[in-house]
Amino acid sequence: MPTTGLLPMPRLVLPRRHLVGKAPGVLADAPETVSADIQILDYDSDSVHERTVPDTDAAKVFFNTNTVTWFNINTVQEQAVQRLGEFFKLHPLTREDIVHTWQRPRIEVFDEYVYIVLKMLSFAPEQRQLHAEQISIILGPSYVVSFQERAGDLFDPLRQRIRASRGRIRSMGADYLAYAILDIVVDHYFVVLEQMGEQIEEMEEEVLGDPEPTLQREINDLRRELIRLRRFVWPMREVFSQIDRSDTDYFSDAIKPFLRDAYDHTVQIIELAESLRDVLSGLMDLYMTSISNKMNEVMKVLTIIGTIFIPLTFVAGIYGMNFAHMPELQWTYSYYVFWGVILTMGTGLVIFFRRKKWL
Repeated sequence: MPTTGLLPMPRLVLPRRHLVGKAPGVLADAPETVSADIQILDYDSDSVHERTVPDTDAAKVFFNTNTVTWFNINTVQEQAVQRLGEFFKLHPLTREDIVHTWQRPRIEVFDEYVYIVLKMLSFAPEQRQLHAEQISIILGPSYVVSFQERAGDLFDPLRQRIRASRGRIRSMGADYLAYAILDIVVDHYFVVLEQMGEQIEEMEEEVLGDPEPTLQREINDLRRELIRLRRFVWPMREVFSQIDRSDTDYFSDAIKPFLRDAYDHTVQIIELAESLRDVLSGLMDLYMTSISNKMNEVMKVLTIIGTIFIPLTFVAGIYGMNFAHMPELQWTYSYYVFWGVILTMGTGLVIFFRRKKWL
């Protein structure tokens, strides 16, 4: 198949990677120890302890302490999640949702913890594609567990705040740490929308200039990515709304104003996404209009050329006939008169078209 230089179209519906009919909450048997690295950040208002341990046995020291402890795991491998789920006493369905990373953003309240699913987004301007990573958060009485699909520096700014004791985070509980993670995810949505807005501005310049045939595909792909973004951010609004309305003790009243602020941010993101999608729809219409106008210009030039040559062809056709008695054929200057008539007619038509502003 010949290559066109276009990127593959992003999929709106992702295939599920589990067997149909498989019992819910059943994962692979876990070994006694897990080699997944567990990043631990244990802190209170006076001190911070940070380390990375290779298994759950080494993490037991930080479990159920009087300090706030953040366990971050950079894997959703099935056996590792099964072992970690046993260590943190997670419900089998929670473990399954952590492994199956196509989950819709939502919140579930259990007796021992609160489970929150998020989508961390990033945008690749070169490919004009949106990348989504599932973030699973477990909020306990004095700890937060976060599962990432892959290792990265998404939460490094938050770690720096904890280390430097900037803001109120060191004096707050685990619920504020969970909110801070949620806030980082929401803030990244603004970054993604800003990058998409820059791409749309570049496309607008191309449309108003000399659009390439591939631009239509690029506009459509970016519009699909905005639809995906809206699909991720819309449930986030429900998450913050549900936390605000819930009676769970895992989120204190002191956190509720911050959560309402994050809720307002999600509403702004939805409005921005809708606005950008409307701009892209208008851009597609502008692209089609531009292509149509370009075609009309070509047709106008061809029509004018044809109109100019119709009378010239008519005159040439008359004097190209093989009649024996044509008085003008015997004139000495008939050839020059013929060209004079031809040039006069052609020039007259060009002047006429210019006065009508058709040229």
